[in-house]
Amino acid sequence: LILVSHDLAVVAGSVDEVVVMRHGVAVERGDVREVLSSPRHPYTQGLLAAVPRVEVSRAQRRAQDRADRTERDKREGRVTEPGQFAAFTPSSGGGGSSEETPLLRVEDVAQRFRVRGGMWGRATDFWAVKGVSFDLHRGETLGIVGESGSGKSTLSRMVMRLLEPTRGRVEFEGRDITHMPERALRPLRRDVQMVFQNPYSSLNPRVTVGDAIGTALRVQGERDGKKVRRQVQELLERVGLEPGHYNRFPHAFSGGQRQRIAIARALILKPKLIICDEPVSALDVSTQDQVLRLLSELQDDFGLTYIFVAHDLAVVRQVSDRVAVMRAGEVVEMGDSDAVYENPTSDYTR
Repeated sequence: LILVSHDLAVVAGSVDEVVVMRHGVAVERGDVREVLSSPRHPYTQGLLAAVPRVEVSRAQRRAQDRADRTERDKREGRVTEPGQFAAFTPSSGGGGSSEETPLLRVEDVAQRFRVRGGMWGRATDFWAVKGVSFDLHRGETLGIVGESGSGKSTLSRMVMRLLEPTRGRVEFEGRDITHMPERALRPLRRDVQMVFQNPYSSLNPRVTVGDAIGTALRVQGERDGKKVRRQVQELLERVGLEPGHYNRFPHAFSGGQRQRIAIARALILKPKLIICDEPVSALDVSTQDQVLRLLSELQDDFGLTYIFVAHDLAVVRQVSDRVAVMRAGEVVEMGDSDAVYENPTSDYTR
């Protein structure tokens, strides 16, 4: 068996010998236990250091990211203004104030699909989501974690109104959007955006990066081509790419760079809420770390609110103020991130 993977946990539990490759060169090779416990090559050491640790909390990760960013800004001659990172300060309850109108309110939402068993089979109801409720406040990150098929992505699509809930209610900034017609939803499309799981399939290979990002501005009515180009190039630079990448096609970029492009596309309309649907699961651990740092910086800079959907428990803890654990379409546990991870009450969470 030859196993090709970027998931070091899978590699550790599945193989006898491991080869670590970088830029087409095998930089380290040996017994998997020896290589992963005592790596000799700096690249292998860096990969292991980038692996998310479930014991690292959101506060610890955020403090480290901000310290690293401040140090980087000093080296590059940029001055960090006082209060620059004050876009969101979690309350003691791990979320926004209960007196504040939440940015998003989801009440008892459910989604039913009709499933037919074979050509002559009888149609039955399959409930992908069953009675989920939560509030999400401005500047907060809600992590949604669960196994495949638990209803995470279906719930996200109902929040986006890509799916209309079978029952329940979805409010955004106090407005009921549950059954709002598509024409009336157009302003909402500016405020709620999504970053998808696979950067290789979420970008059209026939469309340049500039057009992929700028199309949303044109759809929303922007007719000044020079203004669109300028905004796209500024955003490319903000997510760690170059303005000159505007006319390139997606195949010219790595997976991590493509995900940065996808993030720029989500940001171009200056949304208030971004739903990140498994945004780093297709990336290697070092690239995962870079993308997570970028998302944290963007939240600081723009006061963004995130729903972060994933199955990686360590990643979810490090990015989330609160966590919802889903199983078979239901939320079996929800609470402050540290409380859920350190003292889970549900058998499934444990």
